[in-house]
Amino acid sequence: MNIVYLGSGQFGIDSLNALADSDNKPVLIITAPPHQAGRGRKPRPTPVAQWAEENSVSFIETEDASQPEFVEKIAASKPDLILAIAFEQKISNEIIALPTKAAINVHASLLPKYRGAAPINWAIIKGEKQTGISIITLAEKMDAGKICRQAMTDIEEAETASLLHDRLAKLAAPLLIETIKKIDDGSVIYTEQDHAKATLAPKLKKSDGLLDFAETAESLERKIRGFWPWPGAAANYNSKTSQKSERVVLAMAKTTETTNQATLPPGTLDENLNVICGKDALKIIKIKPAGGKLLDFKDFVNGRQTQPGDFFAKTDK
Repeated sequence: MNIVYLGSGQFGIDSLNALADSDNKPVLIITAPPHQAGRGRKPRPTPVAQWAEENSVSFIETEDASQPEFVEKIAASKPDLILAIAFEQKISNEIIALPTKAAINVHASLLPKYRGAAPINWAIIKGEKQTGISIITLAEKMDAGKICRQAMTDIEEAETASLLHDRLAKLAAPLLIETIKKIDDGSVIYTEQDHAKATLAPKLKKSDGLLDFAETAESLERKIRGFWPWPGAAANYNSKTSQKSERVVLAMAKTTETTNQATLPPGTLDENLNVICGKDALKIIKIKPAGGKLLDFKDFVNGRQTQPGDFFAKTDK
């Protein structure tokens, strides 16, 4: 089949590799332009653009694939299938109508749950025990198309958004290959979503990661996992010894009990150097100071002479 691939994110790379191995390498790729990254703020191509170059696939970089000139270029490829994965652009009805077989999307949730840009993060933050992959038809309304195939997996107890992202990307690849075969031979079954059960997974903002220790430790532990590595679960660490405050990101923690719940305010370190929360406490395992590298909490403690009574406070940035 002639496949035109629309995507920018790393999430689709396993699927692209699987397509290439199945003799269904895309004939054209549409991806976002290079973005500034790193300390030097140098333009960096998307992971998909890099893959296309390495695999000698023609690609177009644009911020709006629905412009008439790009629709014409897609049409000129005579697509049998339009495939969108982690594209983050609105796909017009003109594009959806182009392929002879289907226009489909690979989405990282069990739809209709978690429609939107950040399904992996919100599934963790909301305390879901399971998630998965949905392959659906593209529709005018975001992530509302008919379901072609789904695969489910458990969310592991200490799994971060980064780890779950990589695991779901691997899960998606063989499911996609199977789905394309069924689309090609006409045996695919399309199932309407139960739209009344739809929930949203909006794009993350930097401010989402600002922790409030008046919340329960359980809720904060999920946010720490769900916001890693971006936007990061951030707070200000305040040291009694140095009288200094510094911005940190909590990268890994687990819920524990504290004997000082009733006497010390939320955010304070108890006698075991656990952070008191609105309910229970957080035992910090990994922490990243602003501008620094990821540390074991014990190394952070040793470097700052951390002691009971030091505290974490909500930061405004």
